[in-house]
Parts: sequence; structure tokens; C-alpha cells
Amino acid sequence: MSKKKQGSGEEKIRKVSDLAREVKLSPRAVMDMLKGMGYSVRSAQSAVTEEMIREVKEKLQTLKQEERKSLERRKQIWGGPEETRKKEEARRQEPARRPGKKERKPARARTKPRKKEPTVPTEEEKKLILPGPVTVGELARMMGIPPAQVVMKTMELGVPATINQTLDEDLISLLAESFGYTVETAGPKAPEKKEEIQRSTSRSGEPRPPVVTVMGHVDHGKTTLLDYLRHTSVVKQEAGGITQHIGAYQVEHQGQKITFIDTPGHEAFTAMRARGAQVTDLVVLVVAANEGVKPQTVEAINHAKAAGVPILVAINKMDLEDANPDRVRRELSEHGLIPEDWGGDTMMVEISAKTGQNVELLLDGILLKAEELNLRAEADLPARGVVLEARLDRGKGPVATVLIQEGTLHVRDNFVCGTTYGRVRGMYDDLGRSVKEATPSQPVLVQGFEELPHTGDRLEVVSSDREAREIAEHRKEVLREQLMHGESALRIHRIQELIQKGELKEIPFILKADALGSVEAIADAISKIEIRDIRPILIHRDVGQVTEADVELADASHAHIIAFHTRPNAKARRLAEQKGIEIKMFRVIYELLKYVEDTIRSYVEPEYREVSLGMVEVRKVFKIPRVGTVAGCYVREGVVRPGALVRVLRDGEIVHTGEIASLKRFQEDVNEVKAGLECGIRLKKYDRIKEGDLFEVFLREEITP
Repeated sequence: MSKKKQGSGEEKIRKVSDLAREVKLSPRAVMDMLKGMGYSVRSAQSAVTEEMIREVKEKLQTLKQEERKSLERRKQIWGGPEETRKKEEARRQEPARRPGKKERKPARARTKPRKKEPTVPTEEEKKLILPGPVTVGELARMMGIPPAQVVMKTMELGVPATINQTLDEDLISLLAESFGYTVETAGPKAPEKKEEIQRSTSRSGEPRPPVVTVMGHVDHGKTTLLDYLRHTSVVKQEAGGITQHIGAYQVEHQGQKITFIDTPGHEAFTAMRARGAQVTDLVVLVVAANEGVKPQTVEAINHAKAAGVPILVAINKMDLEDANPDRVRRELSEHGLIPEDWGGDTMMVEISAKTGQNVELLLDGILLKAEELNLRAEADLPARGVVLEARLDRGKGPVATVLIQEGTLHVRDNFVCGTTYGRVRGMYDDLGRSVKEATPSQPVLVQGFEELPHTGDRLEVVSSDREAREIAEHRKEVLREQLMHGESALRIHRIQELIQKGELKEIPFILKADALGSVEAIADAISKIEIRDIRPILIHRDVGQVTEADVELADASHAHIIAFHTRPNAKARRLAEQKGIEIKMFRVIYELLKYVEDTIRSYVEPEYREVSLGMVEVRKVFKIPRVGTVAGCYVREGVVRPGALVRVLRDGEIVHTGEIASLKRFQEDVNEVKAGLECGIRLKKYDRIKEGDLFEVFLREEITP
């Protein structure tokens, strides 16, 4: 198929990366879609036309509609999601099994059900209540499903996403339904005001300053460049200005402002994206002219590309004698960054952050790129921003650097931020000066949080303190329950996988007790426990309270924490709730040992043995309205009991395997019918019974490890 042309010059030209941000996909996914449509695109900076944008959006809309229709049809046919369909297919295939084959479903409930801790969610419990925007990774944790499976499902839906990519509501619903979950939005929530609708649909607004992140290899001059820019900004201010580190600051160049984010590393950049906090408009990549591309340089390139953010290269240390900028250009071109003077689209400026050489030229390039991006925001709306960093200040309490994205934040505004809330009691710029309001792209240090927020949390202004408190408390409770539920299920799933592969023969435990004698006695008793070649192992044992270090170790090693005559401290309890780790506390050693045994049994695949009960002959078939098909039977040998399993034999072949739904004699329900007597039998979900069929009645009993 011949490739399509990329439109005429009359159409408004934009970049692949712009389109990727708009449709909330990775640039790679958008490039693949465009190539599949026959367009020629070489990189995330390739131009796209209005026609290309329209086709991509139509394709995504079509895929979502097709998947939704498919799910609805599955529900109509199977009465539930995909998981139910698979179970039904497996059940229908059971007649082809040989009589001695193990079957998963027990014939009747055990008189003493085995306790599993923690439990995997049942079908009735498969409901997700979302506290706000979530990423692929967070959605997987909430459902208790390995993130790789969710990523694969997004690919099947035709909208591939990374584990750290924030999902829109439609895609969350489709993914959740595919795994058997329903989705609800946490309430009470911030009201869907008129201003909120404008945020999602309006492209108007006033131009705003670009937000720039400086990245690069260690010792290549990133900090020196930031210090030079910060110092220049202070010098331009009135005398007496004192620079205060708030994680972000603004400089002024040619009468226009530029916001720089001072991040501690590439991990922080990615961590913010993982929480849906895509705040950076541009990345300035600092590369030393005397050293060239290094591992962290490549890492920075990959982070920026994954975010779909344009890259400007600052070739630093040009004041050194061994500076070789051509070498830097050559090495960067190997990683997809082609210099403009080589026919590419990556601006590269040779600078010296130490002397200030060409730094103004770099700022010119930032403003030029910002003009191309046409960055705009509404300033007359209630503020919305994102937390860049947070800390406890001795004088001010919990404070956070907030980058305002839309609207204007005022002193005394009530706000909700992630799972905390507050009221703006004070705002300060990077010079430590008190400010009364903050506009789009302006970073400010905000005082007034009830608790310390997380990096990447979204701050939103609400109408009252009561509303802010209700939203935050509800989000906190929802998130705690969802994550604990999902993390527990995922931990069981991972350990069971390792056991099935034969890679795990030991279940890890962490033991804390009140005295050394208790620790030794319990450890000796635990070492004697073994169930089907699987035994417990104490990866850590100690005297004292359960601490944060114990919880971190349990999280890293999928271990269970048991405490004997001791308790977790407050910080450990909060961390355990966040990570979905249960801390079991005991005062009787026998209960502790029983918990260890039950935990190991919960990871062991159950085994069943078949117990034959009797043989039944079908002599008459009755079709009863609103009841179904009832077989008039004669018990040839043995006994028949309700709840027992039945193989339906016809001409010597098994045509169905199922369960007895009801057993009657003379219209009365009975618990047993012996040989030589007649009875009426109705089977669960099977009506195609014929006269002359034989029922082989049996039970499946679980073999206790």
C-alpha cells in the first residue's frame, strides 16, 4: 500500500508528541497507529496534520466502541464478564474427561471450611471505587492482578499503555470489565462545576510560561546551570532578595518568564508521571562536551521520550580545552536526537554554565520552542496544581511546592490535595517573599496542609473547608481499602505462581516477640511445620515492636508478619496499611502456630479424591413449568444425596457432569434415597436428560494436607 502524504501546507502542523499527550497514549503507540494507517512518521517530533489527528481519534473511538459492544454481548450470552465465560467453557468440557480425572469443584461444602488469609476477592466483591485518576500500575494493584496482564490487555484493546501511564475513565472501565470488575467513582467528590467542564474542553486562555526540567548525567553541569540561572534571577531582583529553595523557580528573559523545576533525579521525574502529574513542557538535556553521552544521559533521553516531551540539548563545558561538541552530536544522533544543523529537529546549544557563555541563547531556544507549543491556560478559574515536593518545616508545619497548572490560587482558599486537605495560610515564591496569589505555571511554597502530601498529588480548590475534609477522608479510606484488598490478592497470586513453578518451597515470615525466650521457642516450633514439601522460614526474628523496617522487608520479600505479645508502632501501622500488608498479633502460641499452618495450606493447591455413592437409572422425564426438567429415577445400587456430583452416561459415553440441585420422594425433599427406591432428581443447569440415561453419583472430598 502506498504511503499517504502528510497534508498540505495550509493545515496546522503539530507534532506526534502533541497528539500523544492529547489522546493520553505514548508517542510510540501513536506512531505505530499512524504507520498502520499508511503515514510516514519517523519520530515523536514528526509533524502531523489535522487529517492524521482526526483519523487517530476516530480509530481510538471505534476501538473503544467495539470493545464495549463485545463486553455487552458476552454479558448477554454468559451472564457475566470474560472470566465467567472461561469458567462456563471449562465446565462444558468436563464430560470429555475420564472418570478418574481430578475435578476442581467439591461436591458439597466442608463442615469446617479452611480459612484463607488474606482472601481473594469474590465475584460479588469485584467492585472498584476510584478515588481519582489512576495509572496502569495502580489499577493493577487495586484489582490484585499482575501489572503485565493489564498492560497486555491495553494492547489487545488497541491503545497500548505503559505501567506508569494515567488512564482515562473510558479505558479504566473497559479494563476493569475485562477482568470482571465494575467501576464507581469515589464520592463525595469535588463537584462537577462549570469551571471543570471548561478545563477539559476549552483550548482558549492566556499564554503561560513554559515549565522546563533540566536533566543529564551526574557532574555534567546540571546543577551549575541551575545555579547560574537562579543567581542571575536574584541579581535582577531588588537588593535584599534571598533565594529560598522551594524545588522550582522562575527566571525572566526578554520580558517573558520561564519556570524551571529542580528535581533530585530522573526517578523523581518518572515518579511524578506515574501519578499522572505530567507537568513538564520541555526537557533541557545537559551533556558535557568533554565526556559525551553517559548512562544517565541515555536514561534521561528515555524518560523524556516516554513522556512525549520535546528535548533541547545544552552541550556544556565549552570553556574546557578538551571540549568536543561534534562527538556529543554524533553520540546523541545514535539515540534518535538529530541536530538541527544536520537536518534533524533537535536544537543543540553550546554553552558554558560556569562562564555564562550562550546561556541566553539557550533561553531564547526555550522561548522559541514554547511559542511553537502554544502553551495556554485559564487564569480566572479555581486553581488546580500539582505537588512537586513536600517537607515538614519547623516553623510552618507541612509545606509543599505546588506548581499551578490552571486557575489562580489565593490565600485563604480551601483545597483538597490527594488524600489530605487544608487552607492556604501563606504562599511564598523562590525568593522567600510572601505572595497573595499564584497564576498558571507559577511555583509557590504553600503553607496550610493538614498532613504532608505526596509528590505528584493534585491540588484542587473547593468551596469550603467541610467539603475539602470530606473528600480527603473519603479518598483516604477508599484508597486504603482498595490497595490492601488488591495487594493481598496479588501477594497470594505471586506466591502461588512460584509454588506451581517449583521455584518456591518456603513461605517467608517475620517474627517479633516481647522476649528472647519467646522468639526462640516460637522459631523452634515453626521450623517443625511442613505441608506437602512447603515449609515456613523466618527471614527475620527479633525482640520489640514491629517497625517500619520490618514492613519494608515484608513488602520486598512477600513475607507475613507475626507479632507475639507485642504490637506495631504508629509509623509501621500506617506503612503496612499503605502497602496492604497484614500484621497478625497473638497472645497464645498455639493460635500463632495454627495461623502459620493455615497460611501455608492456603498456598497449597487442594487435592481431591473421588468417593462413589451409587448408580441411578432414569425411567421417566418430566418437564415442569418454572422448575425445569425432573428425572424420575430408580436407584439401582448405593445411595443418592442432594449436592452430590453426577456423571450422565448415555450409550456408554459421558454427556454431562454436574451437581444434583434437588432430590425428592413423593414431592418431599429428602436427604438420602437408598437402593431399590424411586426418586425425582433435578440437575443444576442441565435439562437435556433422556429416558434410559444412567446417573453415576459420587462425591469429591478434599484431602487435608
